[in-house]
Amino acid sequence: MGNRSQRRVVITGVGAVTPLGLDARTLVQSLRDGVSGIRLLARLPQGALGVDAGAEAMEFTGDISNYGALDKKLQRTIRKGTKMMCREIEMGVAASQMAVIDADLSEDKRDRDRTGVTFGCDYIMSMPIELAEGIRRCLDEHGEFQFAKWGSQGLSEVNPLWLLKYLPNMPASHVAIYNDLRGANNTLTLREASPGAVVAEAYSTITRGHADVLLAGATGSRIHDIRSLHASLQEPLASNRDDPTTMSRPFDQTRDGSVLGEGAATIVCEDLQHAQNRNATILGEIVGFGSSAVGPRSGSDFMKQALVNVLRGALGDADPKSIGHIHAHGLATIDSDHQEAAAIAEVFGDPSQQPPVTTIKGHVGNLGAGGGMVEIIASLLALDGTLFPVRNCDQPDPACPVNICRGDKIPAGSSFISANVTPQGQASAVRIQRFES
Repeated sequence: MGNRSQRRVVITGVGAVTPLGLDARTLVQSLRDGVSGIRLLARLPQGALGVDAGAEAMEFTGDISNYGALDKKLQRTIRKGTKMMCREIEMGVAASQMAVIDADLSEDKRDRDRTGVTFGCDYIMSMPIELAEGIRRCLDEHGEFQFAKWGSQGLSEVNPLWLLKYLPNMPASHVAIYNDLRGANNTLTLREASPGAVVAEAYSTITRGHADVLLAGATGSRIHDIRSLHASLQEPLASNRDDPTTMSRPFDQTRDGSVLGEGAATIVCEDLQHAQNRNATILGEIVGFGSSAVGPRSGSDFMKQALVNVLRGALGDADPKSIGHIHAHGLATIDSDHQEAAAIAEVFGDPSQQPPVTTIKGHVGNLGAGGGMVEIIASLLALDGTLFPVRNCDQPDPACPVNICRGDKIPAGSSFISANVTPQGQASAVRIQRFES
């Protein structure tokens, strides 16, 4: 998407749950100060996964105070509803409530029929305890599970509402119900590529006149009894180090894997005229996006091609030199960083021609589906100020030809492109700029 449509879409509020805290407004300063959210894992046993550290959102306890300054009635409603939410869904709802408050989008300032929600998720895994008793009832005298017994003896031991705690469409559903938002509602499940696709969906829905306001959010957690085990078996994770804060090393020559993390974030996307009519504070404007899927069958550099596609899509007809900075996926695995760097070089030229390239994964690891939205907020709030350096990129890899942001005085510029890609080759990117009337 390159040409601006007649309806312009701006961002008027933000909310975030991250390993660096629950305040989106202080996130950028924490990143500039080099604060790390990676530490020894508290919710998973040490020595069980081969890695003992991750980036947990420690300040998020699930207490109703984590959801922002809500009125008593809404507090009671959400507190009751959390009984049917897993941690990922709770974080997504909390980030959304904080974004509504930040945007000052009170009931009298929105049309409930033209205000909606679009949300990004990964697949959400059930906790083993949910099924444990049902499985126990189906074991024979040798301790072997007998599937034939499940219908008659096992299923009755499972809470009939257990699935509602883990359905990926539930964050969007809960947020819409709690705030009486009856407009467009959608959920996209594209792993780490979800946030960019969600923003694109929000932009498209508003520009075609189907909504005035959309909460665009994403949530994810890779810190989970089963999900973390899957990641440790399927993906290169960073090796343990004496100092866990040095484990995630995007684009560094010594990088060896990603770090497990969790988080959620939401932005309020709004039609410009609607925002101006209610005197909203405008944080930025969405002006481009790209989405692509390139699978492994296309060749070993499939992630590179997917990223090239979305970077070009987000750039549109804009001058590459006009981009203030690029917020890279920066996963910190050898192959992903190499392919991403090659994609950036193909679209923007060699490092001397590129805008500064940054990423927050050195600070917080891979937050799954929630990561890209946290990254968008970080870059958005940094516009027209200084950029945050890439943490732990002490020896930039010569095989990654990117203009890595390593100093603390580098301008963020007035626009940015944020891109993300999955190991399967799904990619998304968005271009956001300072609002100019």
